[in-house]
Amino acid sequence: MSEHGRRLALTKMTAAGISPAAIRVFEKHCIQLEHGVTGIIREADIEPLLDIPQIDELKIDPDRARVAMDRTVILKLNGGLGTSMGLDKAKNLLPARNGMTFLDVIVSQVLAARAAHGARLPLLLMNSFRTHEDTQKALAAYPDLPADDLPVCFLQNREPKLRADDLTPVDWPADPTLEWCPPGHGDVYAALYDSGLIDRLLVHGYEYLFLSNGDNLGAAPDARMAGWFAASGAPYAAELCRRTANDRKGGHLATRKLDGQLVLRDTAQTAPEEMDFFTDESRHPFFHTNNLWIRLSRLKEVMRARDCVLDLPLIRNEKTVDPTNPTSPKVIQLESAMGAAVGVFPGATAIGVSRERFVPVKTTNELLLLRSDLHELDDQYRLVAKGRTPAVWLDHHFKLIHDFTRRVPFPLHLRRATSLTVTGDVSFGQAVHILGDVDITSQGPLHISDGTWLGTLNDD
Repeated sequence: MSEHGRRLALTKMTAAGISPAAIRVFEKHCIQLEHGVTGIIREADIEPLLDIPQIDELKIDPDRARVAMDRTVILKLNGGLGTSMGLDKAKNLLPARNGMTFLDVIVSQVLAARAAHGARLPLLLMNSFRTHEDTQKALAAYPDLPADDLPVCFLQNREPKLRADDLTPVDWPADPTLEWCPPGHGDVYAALYDSGLIDRLLVHGYEYLFLSNGDNLGAAPDARMAGWFAASGAPYAAELCRRTANDRKGGHLATRKLDGQLVLRDTAQTAPEEMDFFTDESRHPFFHTNNLWIRLSRLKEVMRARDCVLDLPLIRNEKTVDPTNPTSPKVIQLESAMGAAVGVFPGATAIGVSRERFVPVKTTNELLLLRSDLHELDDQYRLVAKGRTPAVWLDHHFKLIHDFTRRVPFPLHLRRATSLTVTGDVSFGQAVHILGDVDITSQGPLHISDGTWLGTLNDD
C-alpha cells in the first residue's frame, strides 16, 4: 500500500469522526498490508492442543455459579447484514424458529436466565452502522431489557474500503455508505473501550464478559460456564468443540512453541502446502466456536498498556464495493477476528463444550437445519438437540433468502436424516420427512408434496 493511499484513508476517517483508537488500528493494518504481512502460522512453530477440560465432566458449585452470573455481561455481535443470503438488514432480524427472530430468541434467553438465576445479566449488542437503526426499532418491544442504566446497543467502528487496484479509499457516489465497512469483529475491543463501557461495567460490579456471534443461538447464557470461568482465574477463555470431518475448515487453537502462549490459527493463516495439517481432525482435534470469556479488569489493563492496539492478525477480505453488484469495483476490507485476542492474554485457556453451544447460521444450508425439527427451544429458550446433524447442501436456487423461504416455507423433518443434497428448481411442502441419505436432482420445477417421506433408514 502506498503512503499516499494510507494518508488519504486516515484523513477520510478523521473527517468522519472515527475514534483515534480505531484509526490507530487501521493504520497498523495498512502498514502490514503495505509490507505484505501474511500472518502465516507454520505447523513447525506450534504444538496441537490435545487435552482440555470438558465442562460436562466438571462439578461446578451452583452457589458460586449464581454469583458469577450476576457479575456476567452477555455481548452479541450484531453487525452482519447477511449479504451472502441476499439480506439488506440485520441478519438477526431474520425469522429463526417458532415465529421468533434471532434477536427475539437472544433476548428471551437473557430474560429467562435472569429470572432463573436472580442475576442482572445485561445484554450488549455491538451493531454496525448498517444494523443499528433496525435493531433499535426491534428492541422497542422489550422495554424491560436494559439493566443498570446501561445501553443495550453500541456501535462498532467503521473504516474505508480500499480499491484493490491502487489501495486508495474507494469513491462510490451512487451510495456513499458503501465506501465504508466494519473492521471485522476484532474491533469489539476498541469499540468497547472507546465507548466507555468497560469502565461503566466495572463500576457496576461486572467482571466477566461473554462474547459470541449473534447468529449462533447455541451460545445461550450458561451459569456453569460463568462459574467455571470465575473459578479458573484465567483472563481469557475460548469454548472449543471436538472436530469432525465437517469441521476441517474451522479455526483451531494451538500452543506456540516459542513461549507456550495459546494462539488461534484460521485458514487464512495456514500455508497452502500445510493445509493437510490444518484439516487433520486427529492432529488438531478441537475447533474454535467463537464463544469467548474475558475478565473485564484484565481487558482494561491490556487495552491501556497497548494504547488500544492489540495487534490482532490482519485479515485481507476482497469484495466488490457494492456486494450486490459483482461488476462494481473490487475493494479490500481490512479486518481482524476477536478470537485472535487469545494470543494477547498470558494465561489464556480453553474449555470443551458440547455441540449444542455451536449452531451458527452463515448460509441457507444452516438456516434450513436451524428451522428443522433437529432442535427444540426449552423453557429457557435454549436450543436442545433432538438428533444428529446431517450434512446439507443446497444449490444456487436456495442461496438467497427470498428464494429459500419460497422453496422451504415449512420446517423439514431431519431427525433421521444423514445427508440431504438438493439440485434444481425444487420446493417442499409441509411435513416432509428425510430419512438416511437423500439426493434430489431435478432438471425442471419439482414440488415435494405435503407429508412425503423420502429415503430409507440406514442400518446403523
